[in-house]
Amino acid sequence: MNRIARVITISAALLVSSASLAGERTVTLAVDKMNCASCPYIVKRALSRVAGVKHANVSFEEKSATVTFDDTVTAVDGLTKATGDAGFPSHLVEK
Repeated sequence: MNRIARVITISAALLVSSASLAGERTVTLAVDKMNCASCPYIVKRALSRVAGVKHANVSFEEKSATVTFDDTVTAVDGLTKATGDAGFPSHLVEK
């Protein structure tokens, strides 16, 4: 019985530790070709449809998008592909 309890405890610890490795990341993308008031809505909708995206804030004035996402589910390449596929090429703004 002790062995079963240890196996269960170790398994639970591994599950908890792998969940803690999941990282929430926030990046800013420069978004090209936004030239009207409806463009940010289209970009936000495209980003929101990417698996792992938790929040997207798009600024027409700054021609940028700030995106919070789970980096174990998607990456910056997935975000830039989504905006590009929607007609708005983007790239990561290095800070």
